[in-house]
Amino acid sequence: MEKIIDDRWIGIEEAANYLGVNKDTIRNWIKKNTGIPAHRIGKLWKFKKSDLDIWVKSGQAAIDD
Repeated sequence: MEKIIDDRWIGIEEAANYLGVNKDTIRNWIKKNTGIPAHRIGKLWKFKKSDLDIWVKSGQAAIDD
């Protein structure tokens, strides 16, 4: 069983850094409904690191429309 050490909510900039992409790439993925696990809180997009890990491992991050 995997131990989740850091599973806090992060913003779009930190999510981009975590995934190694540009903030605009994250925004485009949200706009294109790629399945990226993003949650809107007010005007801000928030992400859970564990959800991002699952999304990347699922292969959905590699699907390009």
